[in-house]
Amino acid sequence: MTIPAQFDAKTIESKWYDYWMKNNYFHSEPDHRTPYTIVIPPPNVTGVLHMGHMLNNTIQDVLIRRARLKGFNACWVPGTDHASIATEAKVVAKLKAEGINKNDLTREEFLKHAWEWTDKYGGTILEQLKKLGASCDWERTKFTMDPDMSASVIKSFVDLYNKGLIYRGYRMVNWDPEAKTTLSDEEVIYEEQQGKLFFLKYKIEGSEDFLTIATTRPETIFGDTAICINPNDERFTHLKGKKAIVPICGRVIPIIEDEYVDVEFGTGCLKVTPAHDMNDKTLGEKHNLEIVDIFNEDATLNSFGLHYQGKDRFVVRTEIEKELEEIGALAKTEVHLNKVGTSERTKAVIEPRLSDQWFLKMEELVKPAIKSVLETGDIKLHPKRFENTYAHWLNNIRDWNISRQLWWGQQIPAYYYGDGKEDFVVAENIEDALKLAQEKTNNSQLTINNLTQDVDALDTWFSSWLWPMSVFGGIMDPESPDFKYYYPTNDLVTGPDILFFWVARMIIAGYEYAGEKPFTNVYLTGLVRDKQRRKMSKSLGNSPDPLDLIDKFSADGVRVGLLLSASAGNDIMFDEELCSQGKAFSNKIWNAFKLIKGWEVSETIPQPESSKVAIEWYEAKLQQTLVDIEDNFEKYRISDSLMAIYKLVWDDFCSWFLEMIKPAYQQPIDSVTFAKAIEMLENNLKLLHPFMPFLTEEIWQLIAERTPEEALIVSTWPEVKPFDAKLIADFENSIEVISGIRTIRKDKNIPFKDAIELKGINSENVSTYFDSIITKLGNVSAFEYVSEKVDGALSFRVKSNEYFIPITGNIDVEAEIAKLTEELNYTKGFLKSVEAKLSNEKFVNGAPEKVLNLEKQKQADALAKIATIEQSLAGLK
Repeated sequence: MTIPAQFDAKTIESKWYDYWMKNNYFHSEPDHRTPYTIVIPPPNVTGVLHMGHMLNNTIQDVLIRRARLKGFNACWVPGTDHASIATEAKVVAKLKAEGINKNDLTREEFLKHAWEWTDKYGGTILEQLKKLGASCDWERTKFTMDPDMSASVIKSFVDLYNKGLIYRGYRMVNWDPEAKTTLSDEEVIYEEQQGKLFFLKYKIEGSEDFLTIATTRPETIFGDTAICINPNDERFTHLKGKKAIVPICGRVIPIIEDEYVDVEFGTGCLKVTPAHDMNDKTLGEKHNLEIVDIFNEDATLNSFGLHYQGKDRFVVRTEIEKELEEIGALAKTEVHLNKVGTSERTKAVIEPRLSDQWFLKMEELVKPAIKSVLETGDIKLHPKRFENTYAHWLNNIRDWNISRQLWWGQQIPAYYYGDGKEDFVVAENIEDALKLAQEKTNNSQLTINNLTQDVDALDTWFSSWLWPMSVFGGIMDPESPDFKYYYPTNDLVTGPDILFFWVARMIIAGYEYAGEKPFTNVYLTGLVRDKQRRKMSKSLGNSPDPLDLIDKFSADGVRVGLLLSASAGNDIMFDEELCSQGKAFSNKIWNAFKLIKGWEVSETIPQPESSKVAIEWYEAKLQQTLVDIEDNFEKYRISDSLMAIYKLVWDDFCSWFLEMIKPAYQQPIDSVTFAKAIEMLENNLKLLHPFMPFLTEEIWQLIAERTPEEALIVSTWPEVKPFDAKLIADFENSIEVISGIRTIRKDKNIPFKDAIELKGINSENVSTYFDSIITKLGNVSAFEYVSEKVDGALSFRVKSNEYFIPITGNIDVEAEIAKLTEELNYTKGFLKSVEAKLSNEKFVNGAPEKVLNLEKQKQADALAKIATIEQSLAGLK
């Protein structure tokens, strides 16, 4: 079989991915084996591959390929999320560009456009994952809006409603005026922004007096329905029972008393706007205040805003300042730092808004999720430090606002049969809803035409929190063979940014619907940042195209580059040099393979002692590394596992083992050693395969003709066996001896082709097992142990043992003596200057301890060097 001179990544990547797909290696069906299951964190259907996806999916692929090699029935379920807000925004923008307004369309017409968009752009990211080598079970690909997936969501809603856990309420919600929908508390990001604090003057009714109130939002005065003072604040005793007049709009409002008012903040008076502030709403309910909503759904002012009607809230904030000043109602302004809530998706400033919404009660649902992670440890977070974040969120959880004012998503299965807010029923379909409505109203004359379904859609997360169950049909059919076999899944790999949004909610849903955890381990990756520690983003232009990186460095090179520095939970400072390092590793492995396959093999020559020793050592070293790898995988230290394999292959296999067994120039290798070299290479390939699937499969298939059943992807992970640790330790000593020989050869310009003699004093009784290796790698013609120092020889030490290389005609003794004498004199001069410092009392008493210790270390090093040089000179004279 001809081996190409260069490793052609582009050709072999498509070749082997097609081969794996053709032979259906990625597909899993329930059988007698133990399952190992991962469900992909479903990327947005409109998304394209970015560096975060690259990292996350490479880790998942490593875990799934290793499980496959270890004999598990490995199943990795891929899929995409319909991403309500993001997708609807893209479709609305597309329609707008075509001159179509969403509001001019019916729901059905809009959804037709949304599905066209999804069919055209959806799934791009999954195709891109194939370029990375992702071995997903593509036959099981799911989309959160698939009919069976949507049915699961609807069934879940109905079930929770019937349990009394879902309710409809008129509540203050987080309103995104750009997406025109509510958001849950967790979808609001709070950012510090510099703004102004406005001090407004409200006239007291029936007098020329006024009171001053501080606010950051002067545009909301149109919704003021009271002024509140603290009843214990003596400054405002004279205002009790009186009324104030709101500037500009002239509305007369009561002055109420409540201890809620902080007498220290602002002016000690509070304007109460129940429709636009959560705390004001609470005050409003307590004091039966009027509620005046001044905003449209896009955060422009409505008719209550008078002459500002139709203008954006921030435009009004600028313009109203001028008007307040002109009418004498603005006392002053101050610069003010304020925490402002923004939409995670659209970045719009959130507007508190009273609205009829659907909520899920969380207080009881959350308890098993707290227990499983924080008490019993049934579910483990890696790294463990994220338990603190998890605990904070779940111990402070609020009811979940699950309705969204969108059309793209699962439509809420509530059906209205009358005009009242409570005139509705909840059912999985309109036929069941009709029966319930007839029963509830005791009116058998009601028809489907009398029912109107709620127009809102469900929060996207209300769909994806069922993901580990719904992908296996577990919500619709808990007795499904797939669900009973694959659930609970094993590992979840995701980012800490969705620890609450998705991970915690999946745990909650798992216990509610299946009575058990959805997964055992959660591996939380870090963010991929650039060299300046900035988060990668399109706007900064610092995020490379993953497909370009694959094209430049190969999929294996990029995978290795990312994982070498990707410890769990820690951010990666990404540099293309990492991928270059991965590519260099690929070339190293390829060249090692070519070297082995290039050797001529002899069936007749005996196995050299050095090769026998080398094989025993490498087998032990491989086993030692395998133990480390298994331990690291168990602790989810994936990058540490890769680094252990990297060092084993680059250092131990390529730099040492192959050198130890390599035949002499143009000489054959014995068949026993060659067979073992191939066996060791194959074991290396098995360990490397989860990380570098393409390169390893290519080499595996070039080593020998293989049937599809013998492909590397379905071979067997090396078995952990006992190994001789002393053998490994002894070899480390031999490495130092070999390094000592090589140093002398380099310093004295002794060519490697010239054999040398070596004598040693083995005062430490070090094992001589590796002497044949020392002899070969040092090109030593004769190696013997002596009891006394050898005169006329160059020497070096390894611990207490001393080694001597007798001088041959290749060394100019006079020149060597001159060189060593010069070095000795320089070192003595250096020592003298150091000792002068240390004998100076002023320096010793005044110098920091660190500086003093450094000088003492210089003294010790100089003394040791002088002793070595003098010893070498004595041997030469």
